[in-house]
Amino acid sequence: MSEKSYAHEFKKGVLKDNPVLCLLLGLCPALAVSTSIELALGMGAAVIFVLTASNLIISLLRGQIPVTVRIPSFIVVIATFVTVVDMTMLAFLPPLHRALGIYLPLIVVNCIVLGRAEVFASRNPPAISVVDGLGMGTGFTLALMLIGGIRELFGTGEIFFMGHTLLQVNIEPAMLMILPPGAFFVIGLLLGLINLLRDR
Repeated sequence: MSEKSYAHEFKKGVLKDNPVLCLLLGLCPALAVSTSIELALGMGAAVIFVLTASNLIISLLRGQIPVTVRIPSFIVVIATFVTVVDMTMLAFLPPLHRALGIYLPLIVVNCIVLGRAEVFASRNPPAISVVDGLGMGTGFTLALMLIGGIRELFGTGEIFFMGHTLLQVNIEPAMLMILPPGAFFVIGLLLGLINLLRDR
């Protein structure tokens, strides 16, 4: 495949088929861990790794996996990489591991990861499957960071990242924004904006 095809496949996951804002997949972690940019980036990085690595392995094994056990086989591959991420994060980033909680191991059943394994990686060569994983993972991460940034800014009055305040506004913090209803509110507004832009 040409470089143009790879670039198109990557951009598709980031913009046209963004898993959260266009396909409405992976909303559970988008609602749960998008209270700040830091948490969103941590979850996004984990998903990028798992999605890309599992796409590669599933694509390499696509001719060897019997059709009757393809889904269980995909889950075993995905669970292996989720375990690697979980143990690595526990060893090197314990505060982030604690903050992400149950949502980190739940990547195993995340419909984005399993969906890309079934729809794309099991039917395409390894190189383009890796690009698809990177594109979809990056799109997921950017969507989570956008949602997390909006919620953090309006919920606390500042955006805090790695010990530094990136942005501070002089507003009365709305606690609702860092609670679960705030996630629904922000995602609803973003989906409305995207639909409005598409219609135009």
